[in-house]
Amino acid sequence: MKFGTRWPPVPAGILIGISMLLAWLVAGRGIGASGGMTRFVAWVQHSLFPAATEQSAYFGRYFADGAHPLYDYVVFLLVGLLIGAFIAAWRAGELRLEVLRGPRASVVYRLSLALAGGILAGFAARLARGCTSGHALVGGAELSIGAWVFMMCIFVGGWMAAWFVRKQWI
Repeated sequence: MKFGTRWPPVPAGILIGISMLLAWLVAGRGIGASGGMTRFVAWVQHSLFPAATEQSAYFGRYFADGAHPLYDYVVFLLVGLLIGAFIAAWRAGELRLEVLRGPRASVVYRLSLALAGGILAGFAARLARGCTSGHALVGGAELSIGAWVFMMCIFVGGWMAAWFVRKQWI
């Protein structure tokens, strides 16, 4: 496969499956990005409020026994994901800074929606004890009924939400 083109979905899916298998073999856990973000937030909060963070029931466990929250495979996974996406976009000739939006949406409106959606998704990921990729890819690969129901709910919810924002993209 030459650089400068997008990957076909089947080989890309096979590589994702191999990555999931390697994560289980090497780290004993599946893949997912929300854990890396939580560890990053814990690290930032600890740099601002160390005593409060270490006493926190939620963030304190990341610092137990002198541990560093960024020294975990999900953080390296997240960093590798960002670096890999950058390199892939650059090699494909699609690296640019832009805000994708419909003709009726301003840049500020689109970024505001993205921020609100990101906050909501991040909160939901922590509440659900995992992000969409963790639930869908890992849970789906394990044939977990809950993961499959979750993904069907994601698709139905996205379809229903699309009605509210459709005029921004048409």
